[in-house]
Amino acid sequence: MDRNSATSTMASNDPNPFDPPGTPQPGDLIEIFRPAYQHWALYLGDGYIINLTPVDESQAAAISSVKSVFSRKAVVRMQLLKEVVGDDSYRVNNKYDDDHTPLPVDDIIQRSQDLIGQEVSYDLLGSNCEHFVTLLRYGEGVSEQATRAIGAISLVTAAASAFSVLGLINTRSRNRPF
Repeated sequence: MDRNSATSTMASNDPNPFDPPGTPQPGDLIEIFRPAYQHWALYLGDGYIINLTPVDESQAAAISSVKSVFSRKAVVRMQLLKEVVGDDSYRVNNKYDDDHTPLPVDDIIQRSQDLIGQEVSYDLLGSNCEHFVTLLRYGEGVSEQATRAIGAISLVTAAASAFSVLGLINTRSRNRPF
């Protein structure tokens, strides 16, 4: 199915041949570059995206909040892309298309619309905004950002363990009577 053939009220049935490259199409993944992290959304059409925002914040405050990264719950919201992006930059980034087959656009849009307004669990490493939108697009949640974070945590843990062992060895060698 052509990626522009969504029949939902959120997406136009008529592909626009004048859209410049990189213009979001229904079902596209949108990567938004925040100062300390990347936020992910899924483009629905007509300027709207679906994304996760913190439960305990107003819609406006949730748009750029770093607090969203540390929340345990999130709300699925439909918002205007330009409002969510604000002064940050974004790009269409369907980077997993080579390894994962996107679902038909109609299915992506319908699944997205069914979730609007629902509260969902949020976990930076296991169920974040990138997992959410890739689950909608591919039927499987994937997050390279989380994988990198887990790798960094593992590296820090390994280094801390190594320093701890070295400290223990050094302490023992200092306490040896010669």
